[in-house]
Amino acid sequence: MRDTPRPQGSVGEPGPWPPQPRPGRALAHTHGASGSGSPHRSDGRPPQTPRGARRSDPFGRPGITPPVPGRPTLFLLLLLPAVLFGLSTWQVVADGPLLRLDERLSRVLRHPDRASELLSDLGNVPVAVPVLALAAAYAAWRARRAGTEGWWRPAAAAGVLMALVPALVVPVKLLTDRPGTPAVPPATGYFPSGHTATAAVAYGTAALLLLPWLRQAPARRAVIAVAVALLLGASYGLVRRGYHWPLDVAASWCLGTLLLTAFLLTVSRSSRRRSAGTPSSRTGPS
Repeated sequence: MRDTPRPQGSVGEPGPWPPQPRPGRALAHTHGASGSGSPHRSDGRPPQTPRGARRSDPFGRPGITPPVPGRPTLFLLLLLPAVLFGLSTWQVVADGPLLRLDERLSRVLRHPDRASELLSDLGNVPVAVPVLALAAAYAAWRARRAGTEGWWRPAAAAGVLMALVPALVVPVKLLTDRPGTPAVPPATGYFPSGHTATAAVAYGTAALLLLPWLRQAPARRAVIAVAVALLLGASYGLVRRGYHWPLDVAASWCLGTLLLTAFLLTVSRSSRRRSAGTPSSRTGPS
């Protein structure tokens, strides 16, 4: 006598038909169901995870800082400028062959005039620092108005970064003791360019502070373009006026890139730490 073959099934499935949803249970992919991957809970409460309680920036991203570049980009922004700055400093101290090329390039570019004088003033502290102060005040005001925890930290970090410029530049000037171009009175201590470093940090940090609060892409591109134009204008004016050798300016570009990358990492890490520590709101037991 043969046994009648029965369809294979899992425990709790008495027949070959598809399992039916049990009464009182929501389907797994019902909109708003818990565990469905939807950001909303079925009981109307916010998700009980730190990410769910994070405030978004004007771009819709968590936090109020611009997006931090990926690891390969950060590696280039930190390692490459550091290597180039160390190489140029070594060439100045050792009176290496790079200085011969630098002097020939300076002779070609140097042509003092009124325009170069005005452009070089963009790297002066009374010009660059107030721009950074205004951007920091605006960013802090917007963050406080939005109810952002630690709204004052990015502005404070920008002030500390600006104070680091002379703290880093002056010792290198004393170490290298490089004389100036023939267009300036005989003196030493021109490497690296303090005016270029001031312009790079002031205008670059101001742009980084403003970017999260600009919703339109054209406005963000305009802020970046203005910051780059101010830095390049100051750099060109310093070289053309003869206040600095081209290598002095290039070394300060490297130093400015390092400082701006450090600022971006510090502010972003602080924002992520605050967001991760924000307790989720609860209205009852889970």
